[in-house]
Amino acid sequence: MRRRAVPVFGVVAGAALLVALGGEAMAGHDPTAIVAAPWTGIAPGLPLGADGLGRDVLARVLAGGRELTLTSLAAALMASALGVVGGLWAGWSQGRAARAVAGAADLLLALPLLLLALLVVVALPGPAAVIAGTVLGGTPLTLRVVADATAASRHAGYVEAALSRGEGGASVLLREVLPAHAGLVGADLGQRLVLAVQLAAALNVLGFGPAPPAPDWAAMLRENLQGLVLNPAATVAPTVALAVLAGSVAALSHALASRDGLS
Repeated sequence: MRRRAVPVFGVVAGAALLVALGGEAMAGHDPTAIVAAPWTGIAPGLPLGADGLGRDVLARVLAGGRELTLTSLAAALMASALGVVGGLWAGWSQGRAARAVAGAADLLLALPLLLLALLVVVALPGPAAVIAGTVLGGTPLTLRVVADATAASRHAGYVEAALSRGEGGASVLLREVLPAHAGLVGADLGQRLVLAVQLAAALNVLGFGPAPPAPDWAAMLRENLQGLVLNPAATVAPTVALAVLAGSVAALSHALASRDGLS
């Protein structure tokens, strides 16, 4: 059952990412064009109605996930890569420097992530702030998880066999330890992506995302909240899009962890 969940959630998460990245090609209207009266409800040619400026909500939803998703993917990959490299080194060496790095990671984990991101966004544009915030908040988590797993595998049979063949530490880490923890790394990458999506959405809702009239799922929540009674779809649709993207990736991450006995 657990093994079947991985491909199922993989397909759902993959479809959500494809729509988020390439949905603009499926939009029937220019997402910035005015096509109806403000707050027009569901009507022929407007499956989700229009927003407060009369723009096609469906077109804006289909086009509104690209930048947020690209930024989140870049942030997640960077945070995961740094955390994996640092975790492999810290878990293998277990020296004074490794303990100092682990302590610094614990200090970063104690700081509120959104506060860090808000401090960063003062000096950097929105996408860069999302990447920096995800790295600061996500890398320590990945480092600690990978370091613990690496330390636990130091005396595993396959590691001792590789060392007895004369392989160096770096070779053992790359050829033996890292592949053995592939499920852990994949599950953790999913969590970093969810974290990045949440952070990007929070900053974009606060106005640090793409400038109007560019469509953005999080910005659409702020723009359309005042018309919730007139056309609920203008607010509900981007909310569902964000929830499906983050939820499907989180479900896939959990399925990967469960399959490998990590949760």
